[in-house]
Amino acid sequence: MRCVEIHGFGNPADVVTAGERPVHDPGPGEARVRLVLSPIHNHDLAIIRGVYGYKPALPAVPGTEALGVIEALGEGVRHLGVGQRVMTASAQHTWAESFVSPAAKLVPAPAGLADEAACQLLAMPMSALMLLEDLRVQRGQWIVQNAANGAVGKTLAVLAAQRGIGVVNLVRRREALDDLASAGIGGGVATDDPAWRDAVRAITGGAPVVRAIDSIGGEASQRLMSLLADEGAELIVFGSLTFEPVVVSGGDLIFKQALVKGYWASRRFAATSPADLARLIGELAAQAQAGTLPLPVGGIHALSDARAAMLAAEQPGRRGKVLLRPD
Repeated sequence: MRCVEIHGFGNPADVVTAGERPVHDPGPGEARVRLVLSPIHNHDLAIIRGVYGYKPALPAVPGTEALGVIEALGEGVRHLGVGQRVMTASAQHTWAESFVSPAAKLVPAPAGLADEAACQLLAMPMSALMLLEDLRVQRGQWIVQNAANGAVGKTLAVLAAQRGIGVVNLVRRREALDDLASAGIGGGVATDDPAWRDAVRAITGGAPVVRAIDSIGGEASQRLMSLLADEGAELIVFGSLTFEPVVVSGGDLIFKQALVKGYWASRRFAATSPADLARLIGELAAQAQAGTLPLPVGGIHALSDARAAMLAAEQPGRRGKVLLRPD
């Protein structure tokens, strides 16, 4: 079968290559899945760079989320069937024409949900929904997030607004505000505007900001910290687009009594019960089918065109997730 391989860590466009590997039979409790579509996430790019929470053994086939069709079942798998359309996240080796996965990590794709939406439903939208619920924010309170024009940012903004939670959506460039507006998302502020702090105050009306979600790191973390309320607020580090250390003011930490903590959605996903997972997927699928949850696609590339796909995925101003498909 054809696949995408890396033989070393580094810049994704420089290290991905087209490869071939044998097709494996599933073992007990496993299933082999024929790939339909697999998205390229920021954490996939971080894994390829060797800066994520784990490093795969080399040579490796990247990819962590996919939509596919079950080709074969291993011993003991009863809840799935050959030919069934399934989704998976927190997986491995999905950038291949087929891959073997623990059957417990495969989720039946909702009927009627388009392939382009189903292939990216679990990782980013699910992460956003889980994060939102874990923030413990009440209707009428305010939160702020950076990288708001990303997949998680857009989903979080939409879901929070539906719950009556105010959201300030920070982006790094003024051009990105158009992307938010096209998705029907308000509360956007570009931090390259010298008066961006005034714009934030105008949006919140001076109300306290109780949570901040940081997906960038570096100096951007302190920008969020500076917006937080004077007591009991939290800065949640969700991602690190810059791969730089989080920088926050010791004075703000002390005098605001602020809490800084990390959030790794993969662990939250693994700890979620099947019943709760079904509830979360049901909400996201219903919204995706209704068109209220933005899941745009920024291009679809064949596995053999992986280098161009990596370049597209890291293109500034990209609108929508870049997807990989079999050749």
